[in-house]
Amino acid sequence: MKQHTLRTISRVMSWAVLATAAAAFMPAENPRPALRYVDNQAFGFGERLEYRVGYKFITAGTAAFSIAKEPITVNGRPCFDIRFDVQSLKSLDFLYKVRDRYRTLVDIDGVFPWKFEQSIREGGYSRDYSASFDHGAKKAFTTDGEFSTEQYVHDIVSAFYFVRTHDLRKFKKGDEIALKNFYDKETHELKVKVLGRQQVEVDAGIFNCVVIEPMVKQGGLFKSDGRIMIWLSDDDRKIPVKVSTKIPIGSIDAELTSFRGLRGSLASRIGDKQ
Repeated sequence: MKQHTLRTISRVMSWAVLATAAAAFMPAENPRPALRYVDNQAFGFGERLEYRVGYKFITAGTAAFSIAKEPITVNGRPCFDIRFDVQSLKSLDFLYKVRDRYRTLVDIDGVFPWKFEQSIREGGYSRDYSASFDHGAKKAFTTDGEFSTEQYVHDIVSAFYFVRTHDLRKFKKGDEIALKNFYDKETHELKVKVLGRQQVEVDAGIFNCVVIEPMVKQGGLFKSDGRIMIWLSDDDRKIPVKVSTKIPIGSIDAELTSFRGLRGSLASRIGDKQ
């Protein structure tokens, strides 16, 4: 498998998985801003979603989204400790070893990030990057320096969970969700377009899904010749059932294999895999 294909694997589940990141700094003397509240019935503590990542009939790696079972406090605020991990199969490490981890600490009430961390290990390439967000001062403090941003700006993983808080049953084909994503020292628009509804079959079962597509402009995380589509369960949980990214030689797919610790039932799951 070509190196660029395997590198795509490491990015496929987080839409724009090279988004920014987080390590801690927020001036204690700053007054605490008035913070928003976002109703969230989609996810909670202890949720874990596991995926098989592959190209055509080849399984190349695994991925997992997980939320810690207990909150973590940042700037006096309780937060979800959310992680996204991607790794190649050990049997394929000799071709191209992938061990990537992303961590975001998301405000429970406002569903925005305080901190984000990124550890990339892909073949001979490595990167450790971190940032924290001062939403009152509209600043991001990163390993590359201090940058202006916007209040409630997202890293790409927190953006994904924020989209899950929306009642997508009210959305029609062509509707969009607009938000801001901090990436590479700048804030960029990130629109998520609803493509329609579809039934999909994966190892975890057969699901009715809402299909969405992140529309990333210049400065985003996917090249113009790439396209990523996400199938979310068409119910209150809105878990990602399948992710597909188009590449010149086909597509890399991540498909749900197991789930546990959900906040409630999955009404969209209509049966077992045939």
